[in-house]
Amino acid sequence: MKYNWQQKDWPNFQYKTDVIEDLLYDFAQRTGRISGVLEGFSESEQTDAMINLMVSEAIKTSEIEGEYLSRKDVMSSIRRNLGLNPELPISKDKRVEGITDLMLAIRKHFKAPLTEKILFGWHTMLMKGSKGIQVGQWRSHEEPMQIVSGAIGREVVHFEAPPSNTVSSEMSRFITWFNESQNSIKKPIIRSAIAHLYFETIHPFEDGNGRIGRAVAEKALSQSTGRPVLFSLSKSIESNKTNYYDALKAAQRSNEITDWINYFVKTVLDAQIDAEQEIEFALMKTKFFDQNKDELNERQQKVVRRMLEEEHQGFEGGMNARKYVSLAKTSKATATRDLQDLVAKGIFKPIGGGRSTRYEIKI
Repeated sequence: MKYNWQQKDWPNFQYKTDVIEDLLYDFAQRTGRISGVLEGFSESEQTDAMINLMVSEAIKTSEIEGEYLSRKDVMSSIRRNLGLNPELPISKDKRVEGITDLMLAIRKHFKAPLTEKILFGWHTMLMKGSKGIQVGQWRSHEEPMQIVSGAIGREVVHFEAPPSNTVSSEMSRFITWFNESQNSIKKPIIRSAIAHLYFETIHPFEDGNGRIGRAVAEKALSQSTGRPVLFSLSKSIESNKTNYYDALKAAQRSNEITDWINYFVKTVLDAQIDAEQEIEFALMKTKFFDQNKDELNERQQKVVRRMLEEEHQGFEGGMNARKYVSLAKTSKATATRDLQDLVAKGIFKPIGGGRSTRYEIKI
């Protein structure tokens, strides 16, 4: 079996968009709607919404690769690097600092043409603290670059990338295509879908290709829409990684990529829908605290703020007395009184009964 890069028509990708024209129109509509909602926010609220989206992208693009970062550390790192809270400490986890640098660089310089220097810079940021890896350069090892799963001795090869000695020329052609396609491919998602697949197929780095590839997809979307993307693509991908890897695997076996385009368009739309909900939730959260700031004691404020950190997905399992005791560092009796007070004020809604009673915020 030949992979796409081994075929005569590589990289002449072919696809049809007839079945997704409505979805492409929906993308354009939602892009405008999200921008409109944000414009109704104050400057500080807009900043907070953008930071939350960056935090989601940073965390989820890492989770796809099996790395789990502290949301608090990522949030602190982004706020510090933006100059909003310069007093916040630098995270001891160099992965946090690296992914934060990458998120900010993507958004700050999204208009700039893609270059080898930019990609090497992104890789150097991402691999901060990594050891034994070629950083900021194309891979050069002689052994095949393979995507493999399974136990030792029973490995399954899902994909093999072009040999290292061809990477430099392949990437030179990719970078040229990326920059020229801004004028030749007018539909943002189509360009982004192809860019991601094209980059992932070459797999130019020793490590970090998935995260850099998603950054490339984001840059393509941002350039084509004229502003940094207002959603987390990686969050949408991470919600069903199996579908992502299956779609990518199938697309790397042919240069007819209609199925990949269809998958990618739906994934981007899911990301937009999630972002709309998150932005609307941020506005409701602001109004909630404005209305209830004088109704909550310090313990209640701490617990409520922690619950609202989970955004519109909600606090997993709801709140209960045991969790309240742990979060507020208080006694069970005090926790019970605080919870009953929150219900009486119409801020919490009880679910269930007895010892299994849990609470959700009415927002």
